[in-house]
Amino acid sequence: MNTKRLLTVAVTTLLMTGAAMAQTDWKSYSFIEAQGGLQLTTTNAPKDQLITPTAALSFGHYFSPVVGARLHVNGWQSKSGFKATEQYYKWNYITPDVDLLINLSNIFGSNTNRALNLILLGGVGLNYAWDSDEFEAFKFPATTAPLAWKDNHLSHNLRAGLRLETNMSKPLGISLEVNANSLDDRFNMKTNDKDDWMFTAMLGVSFRFGHKAPKKPAVLPVAREIEEVIEEEVPEIITVKEKRPVTKTEKVNLHKEIFYAIRMSNNEDPSVIMEQVAKFMADNPESKVYVVGYADKGTGNARLNEMYAKRRAETFKKDIVSRHQVDADRIIIDSKGDTVQPFAENDKNRCVIIDSEGTRTYTDYEEVDVQKQVMKKVQRTVKRQVTE
Repeated sequence: MNTKRLLTVAVTTLLMTGAAMAQTDWKSYSFIEAQGGLQLTTTNAPKDQLITPTAALSFGHYFSPVVGARLHVNGWQSKSGFKATEQYYKWNYITPDVDLLINLSNIFGSNTNRALNLILLGGVGLNYAWDSDEFEAFKFPATTAPLAWKDNHLSHNLRAGLRLETNMSKPLGISLEVNANSLDDRFNMKTNDKDDWMFTAMLGVSFRFGHKAPKKPAVLPVAREIEEVIEEEVPEIITVKEKRPVTKTEKVNLHKEIFYAIRMSNNEDPSVIMEQVAKFMADNPESKVYVVGYADKGTGNARLNEMYAKRRAETFKKDIVSRHQVDADRIIIDSKGDTVQPFAENDKNRCVIIDSEGTRTYTDYEEVDVQKQVMKKVQRTVKRQVTE
């Protein structure tokens, strides 16, 4: 079988496959896609020195689940050089192509709603290159590297590649495309009597539009009478017990004691008590705190004891305001000196006593009788008309 006949059979097979699948719920559509990635033009130089950016824009249409076509324009920058002299140069190019798209996934399966599709592409086009300033600056002899662009900036382009594309029944798609482009020998400004090769790898985002819904044949309705058993719900009143939330409040009291030793400002760290008092004030923002200083009657005299007792109360207030930033106006201080002895043990009366009242709000639950309407199911037979 000669090449022409083989190509004819292949194209016919693709068209028949597409026509057969077109009888399903598949819808033809058009698309526009933007791509970006990297390209490499092969030459006698290290490959890592030749990678440059590329971008593309395309518009196309899928005529069947298998066959599509697009107008694809890509370009940006290419790079070549001479390994021996480590001289590299860049230029710009643009490549418009007409590509044929063959969805390989749909050739071998009828599921056109798959997550990923593998697409074979091939096309032809032209390449136009410009901006050769870096190359011309090297001043190579014409026999070493002839600058063919002086006469013709155009060259042919032949392309083949593969695409991996997300679900093609969705309006938005993401793709990964790699392809190889065969261009005229003068593309990189160095002649070797062989076509130059440019390889690209690009990620793309596409928008699909213009879906055409398949026409369905009209179906004439047919009416007939059927009997069926239906369930109906009848209301019924029942009494149930339910727990309902009730907000309650109760009084809470704060009472703290701090004891002192003779000739010492404080024989224990009151920071824990201060923290508890500050929290109580935060939880009960309307409450007042009363701080009363005392002195023992068995030591000193009434004048000194009054001074010590007052100093203890004032020191506690000053420290709690400084450490916890509470409202000083809510703290009421007083001094009893040695006129009041709250404890039977003499030494315990060298102290400060803190008192306050507040409220605690909490939720409790009470069980009550509640009447509810429930629906009781009953069955009965009915006749009705149905249309099919």
